[in-house]
Amino acid sequence: MQIKVPATSANLGPGFDSIGIAVSLFLTVEVAEQTKTWTISHNLGPGIPANKTNLIVATALKVAPTIKPHHLKMRTDIPVTRGLGSSSSAIVAGIELANQLGDLRLTNDQKLEYACHFEGHPDNVAPAILGALVIGTNINDHFVAVKAPFPELAFVAYIPSYELKTSDSRNALPAQLDFKAAKHASSIANTFVAALLTQNFTLAGQLIEADEFHEPFRQRLVPELLPIRKIAHACGAIGTYLSGAGPTVMTILPPEKVTPFITQLAVHGFNDAVVQLNIESAGVQVIQ
Repeated sequence: MQIKVPATSANLGPGFDSIGIAVSLFLTVEVAEQTKTWTISHNLGPGIPANKTNLIVATALKVAPTIKPHHLKMRTDIPVTRGLGSSSSAIVAGIELANQLGDLRLTNDQKLEYACHFEGHPDNVAPAILGALVIGTNINDHFVAVKAPFPELAFVAYIPSYELKTSDSRNALPAQLDFKAAKHASSIANTFVAALLTQNFTLAGQLIEADEFHEPFRQRLVPELLPIRKIAHACGAIGTYLSGAGPTVMTILPPEKVTPFITQLAVHGFNDAVVQLNIESAGVQVIQ
């Protein structure tokens, strides 16, 4: 049995902690033979645990404490601490591992509830479960999420070589916003979703770059954001935003604009990893 979970890109500018998309990088977990203790073979180096303290197994045991240990073979092309949902993909894989080994028959809503409870908000875990574009929130201590189709557009991720811990990125945010500022920031996010769903890409691009919740405070941590946005504008992109907590900078473009944009990134000296991505319409999958 193999569990496959897509990477995610969260916030999409103004959709702070509530909007996310599933993209075409993957964490896969092959469930091998039953063993006396949990063991994990992976490609992430010695800094990532290979026993029951691994986030995948630790999450599974929170959901189903009595499942039997197995040998797991984990592979991922989702970079760690880069704003592409690496920890969320592990959480979702752990929930699915518990679901399969414990024969829990969880619904997507139940998976979402577990994942959001562990993660704290739905923007990364919800698209990893459901796929495509997901808008979610917490109401009356219950997490809800709405899946929507995303237009046929391309994504280019510029992934800096340095790590940015979510905790450090969170610490850059203000403790509070005044009511008028919060109201305006929310109206930007609401209108952005409406523009995206009605395929008004010109307006969506303006709004994705008009965030007032987090990007103004995190720009100093990711100096690549504003110059890449300028290059993207010159190449006819729809919009550029900070993926999750960063430092990945994501640009949305018409497919025919991708190659010129990637060329211009190199011309301007942006030499870290550049990856073209697609929207993944499916979330977590189990392959028997």
